[in-house]
Amino acid sequence: MNREELHESIEKNAVLTFSRSGGAGGQNVNKVNTKVHAAIPVKSLEGLSDEEKILIRTKLRPNINKEDCLFVYADDERYQERNRANALFRMENIIVKAVKPQKKRKKTKPTKESVEKRLKQKKIKSMIKKNRRIEW
Repeated sequence: MNREELHESIEKNAVLTFSRSGGAGGQNVNKVNTKVHAAIPVKSLEGLSDEEKILIRTKLRPNINKEDCLFVYADDERYQERNRANALFRMENIIVKAVKPQKKRKKTKPTKESVEKRLKQKKIKSMIKKNRRIEW
């Protein structure tokens, strides 16, 4: 994966649409389109191999629509420019995170001390419950 190429292709090919956003901003919220919806076709992402694009399609399935476009939105800020930058930044980060290979989990066993501690706690709990019983 070439991150610089990916960044450039996102900035070049992303389709940005704007709408009114809720939240902070006072009257500004009611009259300025600050919310940013960013969409980009997965096939137009450069700097990724075909296998990485397949990974993106599988891992980011909820964020991909029927036209095979990855979409992200941002409405955290009061200003459209900041939201635009946030949306593109988020898009790049979720793509990089989806493509990054996961580490294989190494199976481990509990230590002797932790096993003994767990068994000791079980005995204590058992005694507490045993002492609660009323014998007739």
